[in-house]
Amino acid sequence: MTMKIYGFIFVMWMLIIIGGGIVVEFVGPISFSTEIEPIITSGVKMLLTLFLIIIWIFTLTKIKNWIFKSQIKS
Repeated sequence: MTMKIYGFIFVMWMLIIIGGGIVVEFVGPISFSTEIEPIITSGVKMLLTLFLIIIWIFTLTKIKNWIFKSQIKS
């Protein structure tokens, strides 16, 4: 039982690190021409980051459900 929980915590931290790397490497450098307001650029970056957060939460929820459902069956 404890091994699965540690596995979940490990996956959670890996997703946090990978997600941070994706945001810094790909979302951070996004910029548009100088004619476009900086607030629009920030809004686009925010939407992309929120999309990644939603994907990460969905992934962790699926992993958590899989771990605890397998615990109930045993």
